[in-house]
Amino acid sequence: MSPVADALDPAACYAALCSRDARFDGRFFVGVTSTGIYCRPVCRVRRPRSENCRFFRHAAQAEREGFRPCLRCRPELAPASIAWSAQDAGALLAREAARRLDAPEALPEGPVMPALAARLGVTDRHLRRVFEAHWGVSPLQYLQTRRLLTAKQLLADTRLPVTQVAALSGFASLRRFNAAFMEHYRLSPTGLRREGTEAAGADASCTVRLGLRPPYDAQALLAFFAARGLPGVERIDTDRAEWSRSLALSCGGQVHAGWFTLRFEPQAAQARLEVSGGLQPALPAVIRRVREALDLDADPEAIHAVLGADFPDGAGLRVPGGACGFELAVRAVLGQQVTVAAARTFAQRLVARFGEPLATPLPGIDRLFPRADVLAAASGDDLGALGIVRQRQAALRALAQAVAQERIALHGGAPLADTVAQLAGLPGIGPWTAQYIAMRALRWPDAFPAGDVALHHALGLREQRQPQRAAEARAEAWRPWRSYALVRAWAGLYRPRRSP
Repeated sequence: MSPVADALDPAACYAALCSRDARFDGRFFVGVTSTGIYCRPVCRVRRPRSENCRFFRHAAQAEREGFRPCLRCRPELAPASIAWSAQDAGALLAREAARRLDAPEALPEGPVMPALAARLGVTDRHLRRVFEAHWGVSPLQYLQTRRLLTAKQLLADTRLPVTQVAALSGFASLRRFNAAFMEHYRLSPTGLRREGTEAAGADASCTVRLGLRPPYDAQALLAFFAARGLPGVERIDTDRAEWSRSLALSCGGQVHAGWFTLRFEPQAAQARLEVSGGLQPALPAVIRRVREALDLDADPEAIHAVLGADFPDGAGLRVPGGACGFELAVRAVLGQQVTVAAARTFAQRLVARFGEPLATPLPGIDRLFPRADVLAAASGDDLGALGIVRQRQAALRALAQAVAQERIALHGGAPLADTVAQLAGLPGIGPWTAQYIAMRALRWPDAFPAGDVALHHALGLREQRQPQRAAEARAEAWRPWRSYALVRAWAGLYRPRRSP
């Protein structure tokens, strides 16, 4: 059922608002008629009277009704709330359109709606009709809210020029940006900035907060990263619940390089992300990449409702992603038929040979992962000298060429089915690798590399004649969350349900 059709229960929403329970963060927003402000349910302001509250599933719905975002709880920091469905075609279309509207890297140049409809294989009119029926707002209203909230975060947390904030947020001109900001928020962009961060040097880092929904097992996620940590590129400190790494992103036709450090604050149900000055011109994309890498927008309640019977202890686990989809895909290829430690060794050699140096204040982080065009131009002798066999060499070069030529995009806003098909068509990339990349880089919650040997072991299928088919059959009950089932199986949490 669509979020609009499934009406919110005001009494239940008000009870969640009174409890300030972080599990409901991003699931709904509350507009207060006495102030004209809308907030997250975790906002720490004085509790409003119930008769003054109106509840909305999305920030765009609140803004359409004339409510302005709270400057204290900052609705732009809330986890996204996009329900997955494997059956409702209309819901799938509306969800996929929203996913691409939320992803800065997925938005086309020029008029958005015709290009988005064409990419989704439907008419512009049909997309608008289905989207509004599902979300309660038009796609352009949804996009406008996303752009304004992105701009609000950039104004509050960085010292980027207002003209650059407007461009990064997706506005075609500064005049349109100022007009939209004043119309929706009744405050000029510079007026909001005076209430935000103090002025700082151009190279200074900025810090933003990222909301998440508990239960969230940050230690398990960081342990997964630590086992695959790449010296020179990233550093994981599980004791401090901290993840730091270098990153390069293309934004507006320019490549921006720098570093970030993220630290979990479980008591506050949030994480703090510090981003270097070099990456701030691409801050919306950085935030999106980090949210995807840490799976901060997952809905643990919906996932556990499907998987809890077979994995009762895994409610806090998330599907680990990656800050760079190309890097993740390269490492997936390097990890074919070898151990995690061996794959990490090959990746470290690639970084030492092809990665660019990067000056950072972070000990142990001094290089960028090799660019796609660099690896595409690498010779067989260069790769062979690193111990990479010929089959992997061909796969790496084909993958790098496809990414460098922009034939394949590897991020959460990329078209899922087309990208998986393109990956599987590259030499040396089979179903396991394509599904693994879909799970971690494309953020597909229902990816399932059924041929995974560790999965067969966890499910007790190693001795069967066709363990892959047996795994696929068993996983049917886990749709549309098979990626999460895989992570729970890897963690050794599988407990087959007993027959009645």
